[in-house]
Amino acid sequence: MLKRIQAQLLAPLKDAAAVNYTRWALFRALQETGLPVVTGTGGQTKFNRCRLDLPKEHWIDAACVGLVDTLELATTQPLLIKSTGHGCRQVIQIDKYGFPRKGYKVKRPVKDWKTGDIVNVIAGKNAGLKGVRLKGVRAKGNFDIR
Repeated sequence: MLKRIQAQLLAPLKDAAAVNYTRWALFRALQETGLPVVTGTGGQTKFNRCRLDLPKEHWIDAACVGLVDTLELATTQPLLIKSTGHGCRQVIQIDKYGFPRKGYKVKRPVKDWKTGDIVNVIAGKNAGLKGVRLKGVRAKGNFDIR
């Protein structure tokens, strides 16, 4: 075990150095914008959170970074946002040998609808559903409801 620890001591810290360099380069770039930029430490964040008697949550810690005199929480749950992709970026699907499998299909946007939109359903077999996400909006205009 001692040999493993000593080998770790001799290992280069190039990854940590790259992260630190990037962090400070970003800090300097943000300062050049002229907007107020504040940094803080993990200890300072914990001190602010404990002093204000707030629970340990990631989103609350993000609000306690830096110099914080008072903090009033307007909610007990932050807004949850889920990222949805744009599907496959390939123009034509190919088989395992690299040959085209299907022809090129022109993608036409469906007016006012896209995958991930949140809707309230007022008619049809799913009538009464509120706040559902659209899934798989098709060029014909039909879509699935998740």
